[in-house]
Amino acid sequence: MDDTARLLQSTATRLFQDHFPPAALAEAERGTWPAAAWAAVEEAGLHHAMVPEHGVAVPDALALLRVAGEHAVPLPLTETMLATWLLAGAGLPIPDGPLTVASGDVALVREGGGWRLAGLASRVPWGRHAAAVAVLAGGLVALVEKGGWTAEHGANMALEPRDDLRFDVVVDAVAPAGDGGLRAVGAAMRSLQIAGALLRVTAMTTRYAQDRVQFGRPIGKFQAIQQYIATMAAQTAAAVAAADLAAEAVADGVRVLPIAAAKARTGEAASLVAGLAHQVHGAIGFTYEHALHFSTKRLWSWRDEFGSEAEWNAVLGRHIAGAGAVRLWEELTAW
Repeated sequence: MDDTARLLQSTATRLFQDHFPPAALAEAERGTWPAAAWAAVEEAGLHHAMVPEHGVAVPDALALLRVAGEHAVPLPLTETMLATWLLAGAGLPIPDGPLTVASGDVALVREGGGWRLAGLASRVPWGRHAAAVAVLAGGLVALVEKGGWTAEHGANMALEPRDDLRFDVVVDAVAPAGDGGLRAVGAAMRSLQIAGALLRVTAMTTRYAQDRVQFGRPIGKFQAIQQYIATMAAQTAAAVAAADLAAEAVADGVRVLPIAAAKARTGEAASLVAGLAHQVHGAIGFTYEHALHFSTKRLWSWRDEFGSEAEWNAVLGRHIAGAGAVRLWEELTAW
């Protein structure tokens, strides 16, 4: 890790620790927009880390999302970074404020000298709070400013906004999408968030097992609990390594196969680690007052966003099957 990456991660860690204790996370779940925290993110420039002119290496920029995942950050940092990447690649202006991305049942058609964007984009992350939306439709990117859509509010299991946005608006800022796939880059970003949340859940569970005394000794002394924690640590290490490969794959022209492997691997780890963490914590881990659920709910939510394990495993399977038996080892060791 170079000095720039170390400084970025240190800045993000301090910022998220200061702004997101459990009480602040609970307020965000009740619908309060963390305005002061977002202002601090903008002041530090974290939301523009993926903009090429800022000179931050892509893996270093994406590593911020692992820090955000570790602190269960209830802000559209990932979505803003993804939108800025998409807009910059298309040569479109990048507006101020929190951003998000949308695709789905939407279409861009010529209307006079401009374009009309119409249709429905389902479960758009943080749509209600976005200052603008980068919409991908038919190989084109459109920048839609606030007021250019109507929103029906929804949420994922972690109570993060996932809104249905309906568009019927004339837009001027339209350009061909750059190289790379929105879904693949989004999957890489979610993989890094999952890796961060896994680190937090594993650390939290390890501490609890050391502190919780039952039958006269810490429960971490019992062999069954030790096995649970060892499994969690192994799953987390594998997921972190896979997420790092995904970050490198985004930097290297958005190579889909490492990203597919990372999203599938982190999704698998999310299911196993969250389940074991709640087993170790017992009943207290299911209470709203305990902090564990802020991370486990995000693990359960993020594993299916930008493609589930099944979807990305199918991508890998089709590739391996197409390559044939004689290339199996070469394909397995190519990354």
